[in-house]
Amino acid sequence: MTIPRDIVPGSNTVVPSTPSPTAFFNAGTSPSYEANYFPAVPKKQLKPFNTGDIKILLLEDVNCTARELLQKEGYQVEFHTTSFRDIELIEKIRDVHVIGIRSKTRLTASVLDHAKNLLAIGCFCIGTNQVDLGYAAKRGITVFNSPFSNSRSVAELVIAEVIMLARRIGDKSMEMHFGTWQKASTRCCEIRGKVLGIVGYGHIGSQLSVLAESMGMSVLFYDIIPLMAIGKARQVKNLSELLVLSDFVTLHVPETQETRDLIGYAELKAMKQGSCLINASRGCSVDLQALCEAMRSGHLAGAALDVFPREPSADGPYFNEDLGRWVREIRDLPNIILTPHIGGSTKEAQEAIGTEVGGALVRYINFGCTIGAVNMPEVTLRNLAAPDESHLRVIFIHRNRPGVLRQVNDILGDHNVDMQMSDSRGDIAYMMADISKVDLAEVHALYNKLEILSCKIPNFLMSFGISLGLSH
Repeated sequence: MTIPRDIVPGSNTVVPSTPSPTAFFNAGTSPSYEANYFPAVPKKQLKPFNTGDIKILLLEDVNCTARELLQKEGYQVEFHTTSFRDIELIEKIRDVHVIGIRSKTRLTASVLDHAKNLLAIGCFCIGTNQVDLGYAAKRGITVFNSPFSNSRSVAELVIAEVIMLARRIGDKSMEMHFGTWQKASTRCCEIRGKVLGIVGYGHIGSQLSVLAESMGMSVLFYDIIPLMAIGKARQVKNLSELLVLSDFVTLHVPETQETRDLIGYAELKAMKQGSCLINASRGCSVDLQALCEAMRSGHLAGAALDVFPREPSADGPYFNEDLGRWVREIRDLPNIILTPHIGGSTKEAQEAIGTEVGGALVRYINFGCTIGAVNMPEVTLRNLAAPDESHLRVIFIHRNRPGVLRQVNDILGDHNVDMQMSDSRGDIAYMMADISKVDLAEVHALYNKLEILSCKIPNFLMSFGISLGLSH
């Protein structure tokens, strides 16, 4: 074990190691406390659980900003540039407290079943469809992502693709690479004065709207809820209206049952003759067989795809028929831009994502804060910095059923509760409490009672505590 790290500056007094985080975090266990765990230390010093015992696994070349942030906290960080297949992943995930992934790694229920100590998952990307969010919540595993940090990068890629499709740059470049000089301007046009139809007017769609208007385009957008338009953009009543009026249609929607095959045969037929389709959101949103037919018939003039229904799990010559028969057909089509899911793959976006998700993980590990979680209620209490008295933070994750919180509060009522907060999201409830003036006997008794409670309540999920500032 390593020496615990100060969360806030304190004296230079060295404090021996505290119990392993497993003792605090694992469900159904009561940590054993002995006097030598908590020797006398000066006040105004915050000593949490042993940060050096927190194990973090980062996959898929997560940006160095996240690695540096997590290592600075004193955690053990294991880093890999690739994703793992299930067998390797199950072995690696068995003992870690946090795993960080991007879009390739699949954290299914069968994989998560082997993660005995897992507290949190960091998705260093926008989407979380690669994680079984419901099952993670049932296991008390909190999931964080970065829904906004790469919005600008995706918007810029789409604008670039609009211009490239209008000028047929992809085909022209390929001809030149093969030695053909073809200077004709046939079927090439400016984007000024054209109509851009945006499906999904969120952070990416609204930024794209600003960029498109600045280049002289008219902007229409469709969203399932009424939204305030930026600039001169106009919201239309339904998807059909947008498809009929737009010269370029771009998708920016989440992956849901409603967005699966959002653009199929009927929708492509409804689009303007000679229009273009761009998809940089989710691969399942476009029926690719229908798109191939629309392109071959000449009804669509072009398309750009950054996402696909199935994508290779590693870099290399894997974009082939093993993914689906549509691969060969799409690769042979003219004026179609294919990119390997790089919408958010810019230096700026990855640094921002690393900072955002890494910071969320640190706040969760150190203080139990769930702000930004996608599968848990958002609950936070102020950070305990330089407390005057010994403190203990207790977090209890449980099913949202009558009577559970009352039984928890019956236990907490024997202690000096400074602050408490609870919230629920669907079937999951999350309770956080700060207890002050805690001595060793009280800590031991509190955890014993919570252990007994967890056995008696069938809808109990997980309880864990964060020991803060114990100065005995």
